[in-house]
Amino acid sequence: MTLDPFYLIIDHVEWLPRLAPMGVRLVQLRMKDCNERDIRTQISFAREFCHANNIQLIINDYWDHAIDLGCKFVHLGQSDLETADVNALRRHGVRIGVSTHDEEELERALSYLPDYIALGPIWPTILKEMKFAPQGLGRLKRWKKQIGSIPLVAIGGLTPARACLALASGADSACVVTDILKNSEPESRTKEWITATAPWRDTPELCRDFLPDYSDACVLPSPNHGARSRSISTLVMHYTGMPTAESALELLCSPLAQVSAHY
Repeated sequence: MTLDPFYLIIDHVEWLPRLAPMGVRLVQLRMKDCNERDIRTQISFAREFCHANNIQLIINDYWDHAIDLGCKFVHLGQSDLETADVNALRRHGVRIGVSTHDEEELERALSYLPDYIALGPIWPTILKEMKFAPQGLGRLKRWKKQIGSIPLVAIGGLTPARACLALASGADSACVVTDILKNSEPESRTKEWITATAPWRDTPELCRDFLPDYSDACVLPSPNHGARSRSISTLVMHYTGMPTAESALELLCSPLAQVSAHY
């Protein structure tokens, strides 16, 4: 199974008609503080909308409604694993993604044979109060080695540039909530995410298996100028004139920038 490198989380189905035309291919419906009728109405709308627009839909938490309403993918937090009927989900052909934050939770998640593992927060996040410190790219790399072919989702504090870092560090998909939903221009920001993650969507074979030009280098292709034949390393900071790797990536990932890396 593969996931689109851009994984959007929305809190209401009203976002779907606004953001889907930008190129969204993977979306999670994460509803909070809704009554049963509203939950079922939103799930039904999302199922029909996503089917009609070739979008992979994932339902957060409400696994029983997902089964009842014919959805085929759910996301479960660690607390949800205590109450969810995983066997029932499997019998109905429903795929499962699981949130993890530490080694113990990872071991528990793997015991359920999940269809993807989510790790977070990678960076500080304002979405909700977290008892876990930011995980960082180092743990993302280590966990991808541990879980092998199981897709790994990075979540927490991501921007388009940070999504590139996460994907280059081993994540199969980069998840976003507030960077789009709280943005003053969510449609434009969604386009930025689509552009930034395009190399991992369009030419994934060119985004892996490169020999680095220094010990911690990662493959970071520029969406403005196509895939690179070598890793982009800290030399990018020099040639873009930016003070940090993240600010250099912001420039490289901007659809307005005309920057090329040299070696």
